[in-house]
Amino acid sequence: MFPEFEVVPAVDMQDGQVVQLVGGERGTGTEYGDPVEAARRWVDAGARTLHLVDLDGAFEGERENASAVDAILDDVDVDVQLGGGIRTVADATDLLDRGVDRVILGTAAVETPEIVEGISDEHPGSVTVSLDAKDGEVVVSGWTEGTGLDPAEAATRYEDLGAGAILFTDVDVEGQLEGVRTDPVRRVVEAVDIPVIASGGVATLEDVRDLQAAGASAVVVGSALYEGQFTLEDAMAAGE
Repeated sequence: MFPEFEVVPAVDMQDGQVVQLVGGERGTGTEYGDPVEAARRWVDAGARTLHLVDLDGAFEGERENASAVDAILDDVDVDVQLGGGIRTVADATDLLDRGVDRVILGTAAVETPEIVEGISDEHPGSVTVSLDAKDGEVVVSGWTEGTGLDPAEAATRYEDLGAGAILFTDVDVEGQLEGVRTDPVRRVVEAVDIPVIASGGVATLEDVRDLQAAGASAVVVGSALYEGQFTLEDAMAAGE
């Protein structure tokens, strides 16, 4: 997984549309059209991995954009990681069997940590645990509920349970196009030996370079790409 640093385009879906939220707040989203068209656009631009999130699933616990996910899986031939509304081993196994390369678990991993071990036993390396941090603590349920967990300490715990990677999202800067904070990312990177995927706040090519320098194995980019702050090609080149 991520033998070289990657820039991973985000395809966040809500009500069948690509949406980028600001700070994870519902109702702040800007829509960017059809998810399948967005996925195809990023693959054509050279993406080696796509980051899909069912926002309806994240907020409501039920995957509402399954048809769009299936269409993307049928349409592209790159690695796909998917999060949002995956709550059980059976949910995850079904998605992995249907062609998703990695499932992203947030709320489920916090509420029932053994789910990470259960999925990993059947599909080693297939679980990415999403640690979304707001004001220094891990938050769940679509970034609406605090857990009291420290992100770095939690990352260590999930590595021990078999997680193949950690997705660390800095919710305080997510979707704002105002830059990244590298210290929180570095803390998580230093806590584990598995890849850490950074997300949140990327606005410039320098942000991409800074996250790579902080030790991230990959960076998820959403708003900056959709708003044309830079191209995926330029971002990939910045990380070389």
